Amino acid sequence: MNEQLVIADLEVSIGAKKILKGVSLTVGKGEVHALMGPNGSGKTSLAYTLMGHPDYHVDAGTVTWRGEDLLKLSPDKRARLGVFLAFQYPSAIPGVTVASFLRNIYNAVHHPKPAGDGGQEAAKYTGIPLAKFRKLMEEKMRILRMDSAFAARYVNEGFSGGEKKRLEMLQMAMLNPSLAILDETDSGLDIDALRTVAEGINATLSPEMGVLMITHYQRMLNYVTPGFVHVLMDGRIVMSGGEELSHQLEANGYDWVREQVGLPVGVLDESGTPEPVGKHA
Repeated sequence: MNEQLVIADLEVSIGAKKILKGVSLTVGKGEVHALMGPNGSGKTSLAYTLMGHPDYHVDAGTVTWRGEDLLKLSPDKRARLGVFLAFQYPSAIPGVTVASFLRNIYNAVHHPKPAGDGGQEAAKYTGIPLAKFRKLMEEKMRILRMDSAFAARYVNEGFSGGEKKRLEMLQMAMLNPSLAILDETDSGLDIDALRTVAEGINATLSPEMGVLMITHYQRMLNYVTPGFVHVLMDGRIVMSGGEELSHQLEANGYDWVREQVGLPVGVLDESGTPEPVGKHA
């Protein structure tokens, strides 16, 4: 099985606005890729397109994962194929505990109810046994150094920014995806929360998992070291390199990249891209 995510000449629009204008990128098993770029450059749009958000229209290009055409699959089928997206702005779900939520998403991905199943068999369906699930959840919470009381809280209700991002990492640890897309996991975190979340990411990484880590700043990369760094501007990847590229960006800023690749200074600032649905950038 081909364990690569292969994005080729991907063009994407939201409404009448073209966001991605020919993105090509390959992420292999065990590789950590950082995707950087100024606000409004299309980073989150790429993440949402990969996960199948219906508001993002693919105009051209291909995306294959494990040899399958990812763009033809619904979001739930993408998840079952091992794709995971950690949100920049996780939503609260009042009345639903973390434990209940985690068991439901685990069953949806790893123990889905057979299509068309009904009658007596449907009544027997329980998914992962409760004791087995509880043991797995507690194990992952210990690895991430999370208090067990966290499981009884309602999903993201009253959570701090750091707690929301830690729950995203707990979801990733539970689902054990083959491809993890982390959308600005460092957004809105102070230095202590950033370090804690980064430790959670590092604890979850494995040689079997490919990672596309989207970030605006270099600071997250001080804790989670990428093997590859890419810069997205004007809807395209305009520069790629190793970890050293992130340090060059930190030192010189994005205007340096614009000068290097011949883009006008100030192109694609935040006002140049429409606000996607639900305040996702």
